[in-house]
Amino acid sequence: MCIEQDIAAWDGKSSADIKAVYDAHHSAADFADKVIALLFTPAYEKGATWLLKAWLEAGNRLEQFQIAEIYRSLNQLQQWEGKLHLLQSISFMPIAATECKYLYDFLRHTLTDQNKFVRAWSYNGFFELSRQHSEYLNETKQFFQMAMRDEAPSVKARIRNIMKTGF
Repeated sequence: MCIEQDIAAWDGKSSADIKAVYDAHHSAADFADKVIALLFTPAYEKGATWLLKAWLEAGNRLEQFQIAEIYRSLNQLQQWEGKLHLLQSISFMPIAATECKYLYDFLRHTLTDQNKFVRAWSYNGFFELSRQHSEYLNETKQFFQMAMRDEAPSVKARIRNIMKTGF
């Protein structure tokens, strides 16, 4: 089967099944291109973002034009899992100056997401953004201070982990 059919056949829950999709397709030369093409289609979003995250975590790298395509399309994500997977992938995707605004807008939006995991990783996204582009540093620190007062314990734990890195 093709990757689209495999993602469509996935029940959206079984980690073993989505891992099997990854195992079947990740070595294809056009894997990244195919997954990126599916990221922003609601029926494939959750599976495609999971696959991209796994591929990046395995040490693979995207081309800058692919990263730009992802950052410029973040506002199209509809499912919290898709948002979470891409937020967790930011550290693998260098942020070009031309993409800062797109990522910044997405991060501002996800800071108020109902899902606490999405919010926690939004703070991590701001950390990555400010680490690569210092003009966001003061605002990121302010967000962290507010979060340490007002956020859920799991979000605070993510911020504490970031702060342990010397931030």
